[in-house]
Formats: sequence, C-alpha cells, structure tokens
Amino acid sequence: MNISLDVSWKSLNKHGEELCGDTVGILKNDVSDIFILSDGMGSGVKANILSTLTTKIVGTMLRDGANISDCVETIAKTLPVCRVRHVAYSTFTILQIFKDGRAYLVEYDNPGCVLVRSGKLEQIPYEVHEIEGKKIRDCRLNVALGDYFVLMSDGVTHAGVGNMMSFGWGQARASEYIRKACSMNNLSAPRLTSMICKACSDLYLDSPGDDTTVAVIHAVKAKHVNIFTGPPQSYDDDAVLMRDFMTSPGKKIVSGGTSANIAARILKKKIVASIKYNDPEIPPIATLEGVDLVTEGVLTLNRCANMLEQYNKGDLSDRFFDSLDADNGAAMIAKILVEECTDLHMFVGQAMNAAHQNVGLPFDLSIRMRLVDKIRQECEKMGKTVTVRYY
Repeated sequence: MNISLDVSWKSLNKHGEELCGDTVGILKNDVSDIFILSDGMGSGVKANILSTLTTKIVGTMLRDGANISDCVETIAKTLPVCRVRHVAYSTFTILQIFKDGRAYLVEYDNPGCVLVRSGKLEQIPYEVHEIEGKKIRDCRLNVALGDYFVLMSDGVTHAGVGNMMSFGWGQARASEYIRKACSMNNLSAPRLTSMICKACSDLYLDSPGDDTTVAVIHAVKAKHVNIFTGPPQSYDDDAVLMRDFMTSPGKKIVSGGTSANIAARILKKKIVASIKYNDPEIPPIATLEGVDLVTEGVLTLNRCANMLEQYNKGDLSDRFFDSLDADNGAAMIAKILVEECTDLHMFVGQAMNAAHQNVGLPFDLSIRMRLVDKIRQECEKMGKTVTVRYY
C-alpha cells in the first residue's frame, strides 16, 4: 500500500522560558519517514540541548539502518551529564512509517502514542525491552488510510495540574478528546494539532507549567499540488511547460498574469477575472477552465510565503486559521499547501520580468525566484515533498 502523510506539530514553551525543551524531528529516505519527539530533562536551554541531540542522533542512526539498541546505547554515552542531577536524560517517541504501510513505534518514558482508526481508539500491542537499564516499549504494526497518530510530551498529560485538574489532564482524558476531535470530517493534521494545543493552553490557564508538544501524523492518499509561475525563457517552451504542468496529477494553480495568459493561450480557454477585492493588498483571483485557481503573481506569492513562515514558527492560533480561511488568492494557496498537500510540484519560468527586478540585482535574486525558493523551504519544513522544475 502506497500512503502519504499529512504532518503537523506545535510546542508550547513553559511559562517564562524562551526555548522549548522538546524537539520534533523528521527524516526521510527512499523507504520510510521517521518522526521523533524528544523531551529533554528540565526546561530551558539544557533541556533543549538534550532533546535536540537525542532527536539528531536517533534520527540519523535509524535512517542509516541502526537498531534501537544501538541508538539508546549511543544516547546514553553521548548526552552531556547534568551537574545538578548527575544524569543524562531525555525521553523520546519514534514513529517510523514505511512506504509500504508498515510502521515501527518506539517509546521511552513519553506518554503513549494515541492511534485513532475509523473514529475509535486503537490499542497498541507494545512489547517491553530493557536496554542499557532503560525500559523501552516498541511495536510493529500496519498503517491504514485515515489513521491518526498523535505523539506528545508529558506537558500534554500534565496540563491543568494544580489548576483546572488536580492530577492533570491524563492520558485517558487526552486520548478521548483526540478521538472525539478525529470524528470531524476531513480534519487535517494542522487543525487537530491546533485543537489539542489550545486545549492544553486552556487547562494551563495560558501559563504552561511544562514544555508541551504535540505531533500529528495522518495517513492519507497522496495529495499533489502543482503551481505554475513565471514565463519560460524561450517562447517555444510555453507548450512544454504547460504539457508537464497539466499532465502532473493533482490540483493546478497558476500564479501571475503572464503565466495565466500563457495557460489560456495553450489551453485555448478564456480567463475570467473576478472583480471582488476582498483584501485591498491582494489582487483578485480569476478562473480558467482546466485550472483550479488563478491568482496574481508576486504580491500573492509573497503573502502566501509569509503565511507559511508564520505557520512554521508555531502559530496555530484561531486567528491564524481565520486568515487561512480568508477569501483571497494568497490565503487560498496557503490553505491548499498547509492542509491539502503532501507533494508540491513547482513549474517555474525563468524569463526576466522587468517589473519584478530590483535595480542592481542579478536575475537569480529576483523577487519571484526568491519567493519560489522560500515557498519550497517552508513546505519542506512542514514535511512535504517538493520538486521544482525550471524552464
């Protein structure tokens, strides 16, 4: 079974701390995607160092074929020892999902992974092993389309301790909340992550008593998105680019007036421009038969890139999702990329456009090319597969 993954994560820093002691890492290779959530001992800088080292070490070793015993042994010998507690300690959860639908889950001292399948909580059949004096739980299982895997640090299960709840939210209540949330139709990983973090923040009365991290992995069918922006260097390549663009599976987005005119000419269809200015800073969209969305170019892509950057900085607030749901071209592209995309394919023309040039800058630093690169980087940070083809 060939599956794709919709991925999202967010951290709430402990109140008063600038750095989060939890770290989430994603590593990909030809056969699997590896997700690691590590929680360093304590909080602040020391915890951040411990969790970052753990994530990097485990991820790199697993990607290169090492077994979990080797990973734990290496961590135990590598992590710096705390001068106060005289131990080197960082908890972790590892989820490796293979392209053929198999999964390998490993946990050390983190709350258990929550697996929701067909609207129900799925019991995970763990086995317990002792490695280097540490009790490690692991499980091998098969992934089904629609599965939600929710990894979390103990800041989630401790949410509300001493405030809203005497003993905290707890694994059982948190799991039930997640199950109910997953019953919503077409709930994306970013929306679920936002809901869980908002619930934790509310239980902490907006002053988290511990670093709190949630990572959601949703098994979905591949969702391809194609963006065409900028005219090719050669007029003869117009048809070549459009052939590649239109034959690529998935949604089709054309960004830029010149690009839209090329698409209309090759497709022999008419562009119908909207007269609705829902946002005074973003030009209106247009429609073109055979294309899902037609927008203006640089202004729209710049706003879209900034929204993606805002998302990657951890802004999963209601206000952000309201802006993502806004009725303008930039928000429409950003929403598709955040919530409806696992694979992004960009078809980029490299013809010089005098209107987009800053005086004295060479073409490879043009506004459009930098925006393309920024969108690529931000989408890769979200765990999406991105390809860029230049013409």
